[in-house]
Amino acid sequence: MVRVLFVCMGNICRSPTAEGVFRHLVESQNLEGQIQVDGAGTHDYHIGEPADDRSAQAAALRGIDLSRSRGRQVGPGDLNNFDYVLAMDQDNLRHLKRFPPGSATVGLFLEFAPDLGRSDVPDPYFGGGDGFEIVLDLVETAAEALLQDIRRTHNIT
Repeated sequence: MVRVLFVCMGNICRSPTAEGVFRHLVESQNLEGQIQVDGAGTHDYHIGEPADDRSAQAAALRGIDLSRSRGRQVGPGDLNNFDYVLAMDQDNLRHLKRFPPGSATVGLFLEFAPDLGRSDVPDPYFGGGDGFEIVLDLVETAAEALLQDIRRTHNIT
């Protein structure tokens, strides 16, 4: 089982979106028995809360369900419990790097999609309405690339 954890600050916008998009992709390819997906936040602002309504609504318009996501805080154990711990931006990556190293590959999610020309998924929480669409566009592209990489690296057919 390959385990993937997506991390943002509060675990209600970007990481639930990445979790939902990636889970949808995994399930659409019948790989849920080989790849497990979760999300977490670097801060404890929204523990137990569902995804932000704006994220959930934007995702639903694309056929993505975020209802399984619940806010939780990332901890040092996650760096051993997951194979990939992928931050949405540099700030959250710095937070993850404060933990003792584990066995997980820790990095930026958008590193899997270098053609996007950016390293950070912007936080749409305080922005305008199209911010959630931008996040979805970036996440969908990076999720496809991540799945290809996982399939190749872990010999998943």
